[in-house]
Amino acid sequence: MSFEGKVALVTGGSSGIGLGIAKELASLGAKVIITGRQDAKLDAAVKEIGGHTKGIKADVSNLQELDTLYAAIKSEYSTLDILVANAGFGILAPLGAITEEQYDSIFDTNLKGVIFTVQKALPLMGSGGAVVLIGSTASIQPGTMMSVYGATKAGLRNLARSWIDDIRGSGIRINVVSPGPVRTQSLYDFFPAEKRDEILAQLETKSTVGRLGQPKDIAKAVAFLASEDAGYINGVELIVDGGASQI
Repeated sequence: MSFEGKVALVTGGSSGIGLGIAKELASLGAKVIITGRQDAKLDAAVKEIGGHTKGIKADVSNLQELDTLYAAIKSEYSTLDILVANAGFGILAPLGAITEEQYDSIFDTNLKGVIFTVQKALPLMGSGGAVVLIGSTASIQPGTMMSVYGATKAGLRNLARSWIDDIRGSGIRINVVSPGPVRTQSLYDFFPAEKRDEILAQLETKSTVGRLGQPKDIAKAVAFLASEDAGYINGVELIVDGGASQI
């Protein structure tokens, strides 16, 4: 599998799963653009990824910043072959304590951000292009206090299922990769410090593979769906969680 000559954009690519995806695509020959909201993290990630990698500061919930991002890509590369809509975050918010600020912030990034990241990318993409949305198994098993986050990730599945009909005949495919728990700093930070070790141990025992995921596990699934090997796969949600959600 090779992405030589391909241009790939990974939003939220400066850390965690996004960084893992960007490293995998770059290792397969792609010219990779990553976005993030912190200059220092972007610079460090670009150095770590190596190859023909470029970092552009952008908040996907800000449509003007998306316009600036795509103008820069058009100017330098003229085209975009692969889009990985990865930027997103989660919150713990139990029913009865969900705030409007929490709702607005997570829906703005996880749904509004994805909608306009994809929509604004389409003019740069042609036949053979691939879009991969990064969902979560929280869309089907959200767990306690994760209803709002899970709702945003469930929305991605329905976006993909509708969008493939909207752009029928374009030659652009749209699929979803939904990871289970993955060993990243974001996962550690997600849970209260006093319960973190206990929760992570519980999550590990749920995996039928016997471990939590690694960013590379998700990256390889994304690379497959973005490749020509998956040229007849469209509109699917690929669960990558060690079988945890199947039991």
